[in-house]
Amino acid sequence: MDRTAACHCGQLKVIASGEPERVGICNCRACQRRTGSAVPTNAYYLRSTVRIEGECKRYERPADSGRNVRCYFCPDCGSTVYWEGDIYPTIYGIAVGAFADSSFPAPTFSIFEELMQPWPQMDSIADHYQRGRIHT
Repeated sequence: MDRTAACHCGQLKVIASGEPERVGICNCRACQRRTGSAVPTNAYYLRSTVRIEGECKRYERPADSGRNVRCYFCPDCGSTVYWEGDIYPTIYGIAVGAFADSSFPAPTFSIFEELMQPWPQMDSIADHYQRGRIHT
């Protein structure tokens, strides 16, 4: 099964085959700003299962890990659709909201909870981490 994530205008698409390796919430400030959401939800796919279509621009920044993260966004509408980090060289992170699919698998973990907003309900999340963790 293929799932397609797209920017707001539809010009930039990420087609991911199969189910994600993991789905989680990252509460770090950078992810909150990148998504404009207090509850940034991310799907992690092996790069070998992802195809990218359309034009994109890149924004690179240092992560809390000290390694770089590159965010890819549509040059027309500005939506960030996917990103990659030096710490996970075989993985693409894809914004779950860009899939616009209510049947998408639910997140199973939440990281950087020390920075999360006080009001999200995380009762259905299995694994909770005050800081980051390695995704497999």
